[in-house]
Amino acid sequence: MPEKNPETHVIDFRAAEQLLAARDPRGAVKLLDSVIGAHPENTAARLLRARAFFAAAQLRPAELEFELVLEREPDNAFAHFALARTFQRAGRPEQATRHFRLAAALDPKPEYLRAARFEDRDGQDRDGEARG
Repeated sequence: MPEKNPETHVIDFRAAEQLLAARDPRGAVKLLDSVIGAHPENTAARLLRARAFFAAAQLRPAELEFELVLEREPDNAFAHFALARTFQRAGRPEQATRHFRLAAALDPKPEYLRAARFEDRDGQDRDGEARG
C-alpha cells in the first residue's frame, strides 16, 4: 500500500468526521488510526477518535484518549465534559462529577452547568435555595 501524504490525512480526518456523524464510529476509528499513527501529536484527531470510541461503546479506549487530550489541553471544557460522560456511562459517578464540574467551570454552557449539578447533599444550590 502506498504511503499516505499529509493531504490524504486531512481527507481521512474529514471522512472520519462524516462517518461519525453518519453513526459509523468504527469506520471513523479505522481512518483515524492512520492519521494518528502519522501525527500522534494531533489533538484534534485524538479528540475525534475519543468521540468515536465513546460512540462505539468502547469506554476504556475513549477514556484514555480523552485523558491524553486533557494532558495536552487541560482547559478543554468539551474534553472534560466528554470524559465525564464516559465515566458516567462506565458507572463511575464520582469521577464523572469532577469532570462535569471542571467543564462547567471552564465554559458555563447550560448543558455543562446542568450536568455539573452544583448543589449540596441536601438538594440545595449554593445560594441555599431548594432546587426543583
